[in-house]
Amino acid sequence: MEKLLKILKRVKPEVDFIENNNLIDKGILDSIDIVTIISEIEMEYLIEFDPEEIDPDNFQSVLTMLEMIEKTKKMNEKR
Repeated sequence: MEKLLKILKRVKPEVDFIENNNLIDKGILDSIDIVTIISEIEMEYLIEFDPEEIDPDNFQSVLTMLEMIEKTKKMNEKR
């Protein structure tokens, strides 16, 4: 989680990502932020997201992002 929090803080340093659970619904993250976060996650975690798997709901909270990362890591291992 620490790696992900560092990425998120680089993108939006003013946001408390631990306390906010509706990042998309509240308008805290927009589409440009999501693209930036995806790029940073792919570089940091050495994974590649399938564009069809990218869903704004996966960016609602740190936990949903971590779940998406873990799922993607497993899918990448199968390739």
